[in-house]
Amino acid sequence: MKQAFFPLAIALIFTSVSAASVDTAVIYSTSMHKSIKCVIVKPETYLKGQKLFPVVYLLHGYSDRYDTYIKTIPAIKTYADEMQLVIVCPDGGFSSWYFDSPVDSTYQYDTYISKEVIGYIDKHYRTIPNRNHRAIVGHSMGGHGALYLALRHPDIFGVAGSMSGGVNLMPFPREWDIAKRIGDSKTYRTNWQNRSIVNMVDHFPTQSMKIMIDCGVDDFFCTVNRQLHQKMLELKIPHDYIERPGYHSWEYWGNAIEYQLLFFKKYFDDQGN
Repeated sequence: MKQAFFPLAIALIFTSVSAASVDTAVIYSTSMHKSIKCVIVKPETYLKGQKLFPVVYLLHGYSDRYDTYIKTIPAIKTYADEMQLVIVCPDGGFSSWYFDSPVDSTYQYDTYISKEVIGYIDKHYRTIPNRNHRAIVGHSMGGHGALYLALRHPDIFGVAGSMSGGVNLMPFPREWDIAKRIGDSKTYRTNWQNRSIVNMVDHFPTQSMKIMIDCGVDDFFCTVNRQLHQKMLELKIPHDYIERPGYHSWEYWGNAIEYQLLFFKKYFDDQGN
């Protein structure tokens, strides 16, 4: 009995371990004149042929970094395998909010993500290099960043998601270094208004774009997410919106990311190759 059990136990262990591989690339930013690290998660099948893959860009939150997701939610390796996705986790700086800062030339993270990172990934990895096979998502600061970059670059991204995103900056004039990136909210009020997602949707891109917004009911960003949802309904902008119990926490995002990736996978499948 013991002899029969031991090989079976070993087999179960190995089959439960994700075979996805993880690279850490160093991508030079011409716009900021520095090298920045980036994690790339490749499904197991990437190493077994010449297939091209859709790509999901996964943006971290305030005070996090490029390797936070792979360390905090290692299940993203399993998701890359199951859904046949390349998942890219770029570094967005401690508090960039993914803007090209108009007041600090050392923070040009819109250009970095939308041009430099994507250019590097499409050059060095077997991607399907078009908007119909490119998604962007993130949590908190990264949730704002994902929608911000998608709305600014609808020619680059066909689908976007936000988890607990800071989708309206105006209620938080002294928080999270936002004023360091775009100026104080009184003197530079226009900067704050134009970079808040709740205002950006007034100019929703003419290209078809799928959007999924997810926020916990106990999250301090829940109110601004509800406001964004309501405005998008009024503007008749198609989108998926989810509220469920949860706080601004990794427990919540660890659950939410799987649903975001499933949403993207369905979108990619509908586009074909």
